[in-house]
Amino acid sequence: MMKRTIITSIFILAAIFVFAQEKPYNPAADAKGDLKIAVAKAKAEGKHVLIQVGGNWCSWCMKFHKMATTDFKVDSIIKADYVYLLLNYSKENKNLDVLNTLQNPQRFGFPVFVILDGNGKLLHTQDSGLLELDKGYDPKKVSTFLKQWNFKALDPKSYVNK
Repeated sequence: MMKRTIITSIFILAAIFVFAQEKPYNPAADAKGDLKIAVAKAKAEGKHVLIQVGGNWCSWCMKFHKMATTDFKVDSIIKADYVYLLLNYSKENKNLDVLNTLQNPQRFGFPVFVILDGNGKLLHTQDSGLLELDKGYDPKKVSTFLKQWNFKALDPKSYVNK
């Protein structure tokens, strides 16, 4: 009887752990409104907007989000140079109207990254597959990508007298 109770407890704890996992994408979010706020914040802070399009269903989306928020170097670059926005794409809400205004980045698969300037102008769409290494993402490739598309990298003043 004790053995059965222990096994049942282990299964219950495992189920709680699985369902308590972070679900960073919100299918009910107002993508248009969130994007408008992110663009305004980026403009005010002299940053760009980094949009990660994907969903909680996408293992690669979850891998990237975890790396982006736990790898010190990548997290620091994102916080310093970008307003980071997760844009949901799922069966509950594909946000096709917003994706259409971003030139349909979902054509690259998921996740896909879109960079906008502080005026909402599309600067770049990044296929995430180019940032992979083995069964995850390469922090060096991701850092390089982020540095190449930040505000300073695209500011002509950065190249005066060089």
